[in-house]
Amino acid sequence: MSAPAGELRAPSRVSVPADQASVRRNNLALVLRHLRDQGPRSRADIALETKLNKATVSSLVAELQQRDLVRDAGVRHGGGIGRPARIVELAGAGVGALGLELNADYVAAYGTDLAGRVIVDQRASYDAMTANPDAAIHRLAQLARHALADMEQAGAHVAGVTVAMPGLVDVGRGEVLFAPNLHWRDVPVAALLTSALGEPDFHIRLDNDANLGALAEFWSGSAAGTPHMVSVTGEVGVGGGVIVDGRLLRGADGFSGEFGHLPVDPAGHPCGCGRTGCWETKVGLGALVREAAPDLAYGTAPLRGPDERLSQVLRRAADGDARASAALEEVGRWLGVGAAMLVNLFNPRVIVLGGYFARLLEHIEPTFQCELDRLMMAGPAARCAVVPSTLGFGAAVRGGAGVALEAVLDDPTSVFRERGAELGQATPASQTNPGK
Repeated sequence: MSAPAGELRAPSRVSVPADQASVRRNNLALVLRHLRDQGPRSRADIALETKLNKATVSSLVAELQQRDLVRDAGVRHGGGIGRPARIVELAGAGVGALGLELNADYVAAYGTDLAGRVIVDQRASYDAMTANPDAAIHRLAQLARHALADMEQAGAHVAGVTVAMPGLVDVGRGEVLFAPNLHWRDVPVAALLTSALGEPDFHIRLDNDANLGALAEFWSGSAAGTPHMVSVTGEVGVGGGVIVDGRLLRGADGFSGEFGHLPVDPAGHPCGCGRTGCWETKVGLGALVREAAPDLAYGTAPLRGPDERLSQVLRRAADGDARASAALEEVGRWLGVGAAMLVNLFNPRVIVLGGYFARLLEHIEPTFQCELDRLMMAGPAARCAVVPSTLGFGAAVRGGAGVALEAVLDDPTSVFRERGAELGQATPASQTNPGK
């Protein structure tokens, strides 16, 4: 039924008129993503496949070349009459992105470029649980400076940085609202790091570590491309991310995925969030170490990374330590209980177990699978596979670098703004037809 004359229906979504600059920016992104996804193409191919006209494509390619995002890749001879086609391909070696992570017991950095080179991949033990925010940000800034220097030396100008943090994150404001295992509240991490790095010319974003890990799993992990996926990350705490129809589910305020704080045992241990019996008090690495090897527990043992703590527990279990074996069995049981809850909530096609769970799975799989099968409402009809992550503890920083690169693909004009503006002024096509 149509609306009465003179009456406008409320729009189904908020829309704003697109100005000429916005249209051009969107078209630059369209061409850049097309080359990323489809590979080298002639300008005529791009025009045909994107449904842009040839003159517009020529103008867009020229600007992308000026921003060092695409380059000529020779000519293609068709074997018939006519001029050979000049081929364009993604360049991107000069455009870099950096992912950083500050977690309970380590800091990490991962740097890549638009061409796919991995330039930086570092992780170092760090006790953030006993450090105040200023000291922790100072340590993260030290790592960032070294990583940025390595990126510049490799010829990749960093276009963006994304910081992964555990806990509730206000992405828009770049603040950690609450990080239970760090005992942080209302810390403006993005602003503090920006200041510590001397107000760099790139944007620093902040996001939840498990959400970034889920994006990395979707882009390049062991179940990459699965449109319905749940990623569960086990570290000192436990978090996760949900992919629905190929998109990250953030929730109304961006706080979805706090799986570790699902209440599972009212009579259990106190949690860092202030509640009792949360899932992470049963399956987090801190919980495993507390039960399996108290001498390695957080806060009582010399600083160790998560890999070393887990290796010690597994070694003791392999040597016949009854306490370590019982603790692994208990973690397997509770991990299966929680995984079944996630299957019942989200009906994913795959659950990816990341962080320390990736190494743990082979040691607990029978117990884990028994609980999962017992508690899934749909049973075999759910058709949900469980796979270990191949990204390990590096998922969050990979996701962070990926988010920064996605921002370039969304807005190619964000790269080399001053140079691009000067070149844009000297580009007749962009002056005469800026809306295309």
